[in-house]
Amino acid sequence: MSVITMLVLCVALLMILVGLAAVVGLGYAVHRRPALAVPVGVALTGAGVLVAAAIGVLQIIVA
Repeated sequence: MSVITMLVLCVALLMILVGLAAVVGLGYAVHRRPALAVPVGVALTGAGVLVAAAIGVLQIIVA
């Protein structure tokens, strides 16, 4: 792997970690205020979107 590819993969990993932290924070916030939405649904939807974005980025990098 080239240096640029490694840097892109590291940035993608950091984006995933930050995104997961945001999803957890969102799930906690919704849990504290149940009137906003169902906590599990919001957290799972956010996680699904994050996983889909990560897979898209990895497919672009690998291709």
